[in-house]
Amino acid sequence: MGNTSDPSRWRDLREWLALIERHGELHRIDTKVDPDEELGAVTFMATRQLGAKALLFEQFSDNPHGARVLANMLGSSQERYALAMGLDPAMRTQDMVAATSRITGRRIAPVKVDKRDAPVNEIVLRGEDIDLTKFPVPTFWPADGGPFIGTGSITLTADATSGRINVGVYRQQLHGPRRVGLNFVPGRHGQLDCQAAWAQGKPAEVVAAFGIDPVLMMVGSQRYAADESELDVAGGIMGAPVELTDGEVVSLPIPARAEMVIEGLVYPGDEEMEGPLGEFHGFYSGKPSRKPVIQVQALHMRRQPIITAALMATYPSCEIGAYQAIMRSARIRDNLAEMKVPGIQGVYCHQPAAAANCLVVVSIKQMYPGHASQALALTAHCPAATYYTKWIVAVDDDVDPTNFDEVMWAMSTRCNPADDLDVLRNTMSFRADPSLAPEVKPFGSKVLVNACTPYQHRASAPVRTALRESMYTQVKNRWKDYRLPGLPPVLEQFYNETKPAAGDAKPRS
Repeated sequence: MGNTSDPSRWRDLREWLALIERHGELHRIDTKVDPDEELGAVTFMATRQLGAKALLFEQFSDNPHGARVLANMLGSSQERYALAMGLDPAMRTQDMVAATSRITGRRIAPVKVDKRDAPVNEIVLRGEDIDLTKFPVPTFWPADGGPFIGTGSITLTADATSGRINVGVYRQQLHGPRRVGLNFVPGRHGQLDCQAAWAQGKPAEVVAAFGIDPVLMMVGSQRYAADESELDVAGGIMGAPVELTDGEVVSLPIPARAEMVIEGLVYPGDEEMEGPLGEFHGFYSGKPSRKPVIQVQALHMRRQPIITAALMATYPSCEIGAYQAIMRSARIRDNLAEMKVPGIQGVYCHQPAAAANCLVVVSIKQMYPGHASQALALTAHCPAATYYTKWIVAVDDDVDPTNFDEVMWAMSTRCNPADDLDVLRNTMSFRADPSLAPEVKPFGSKVLVNACTPYQHRASAPVRTALRESMYTQVKNRWKDYRLPGLPPVLEQFYNETKPAAGDAKPRS
């Protein structure tokens, strides 16, 4: 597989599952599992190691539609992320970030297909024929507010003026046979679209897809401009347009190749108690509160539909894992390029930091006084990083920002806390940030860590130990002679033959 998207590789969730199964990345569970806590427990326990397989639960009691549940679709697996993006799974993480930046810059608009050709219309139900409680909807954690049908799902809304279709990922609690909760993120486009419809005296039209391919889930979880549609971004990633088709009730289109889709209306004031839910930071997300409800008007599904369920948990079990780390890193890198910050060598958001949300490392080639401080401050406030990020670390270009061990080395040897730490106060945090008192949310703070060699002391700074490049090449070529296991490590920094350390022997010719 090459380093660019292959538009013919797969078209929907089922074809993608066939792909990852060929790569040994799918585990089928064919014994009966209870969606009430047992499914969540199996998923959590099976994913405590990095890169655990996707889990397809195939057997449930009281399951008249033969529905299945896919958990850990992407999770902490960089290989499955690469397969979803059409990249070589063997690529280095930094190269994956750069490739992601290129791929996500493409745009291909969706296309409409005839209802009769849409796989999602294999079964269509309306009115009282719909009973969502007859599906295996997971309750993940002991204190969850109930079963959540929408976790690894997308929700479509439309701008009342422009008609722009927004795709967002919002958790959705199942309240009854035809009532689904809708927990909008305040200020995001989905909520704004609904409020605009209500201001016109209309119910808001909503489409929610509960069985989707990984690209739609990934783009739905990212932030794009108000005039951009995530459907165009998804088409660019796939190298082919997303297929949509007409619904039965609402004017919004529905994803033609999804597993399961509802059409619904959201009326102002129609609310039910929602939550809590165990979230990505490893805590329950606050107290139960009243949230809007989707009144389900139509249900579309494939035979034996697959519900995509996203476990929110501590690393490495969280569904928000490798894809968030790489895609967020790419968007931050793009933001810095747009701001004309020179010398950026790499950016990485580390997965263990609350699903890649709280720690960003930026590698720079220092070019002028204050360069590191500039890169830190602009990273902290760029659109892709400002939300919830707490720690921003700058390192020199001899440090791989994706390698946490190297980052910790730089922080320990090049950062003097009294001089190299700055705190930004009253910055944007997360409404459920467990470290903040309720009365101060969502205002938080950020720490800027300058772990670069002090620019003003570069000439007198200690020289870092490193192998000669010629010796590295010699050992690499003789690796098998030493009968050492595995492959030789990839090294990129070598001894500077023109600048020996103090007291060193003369450079070899």
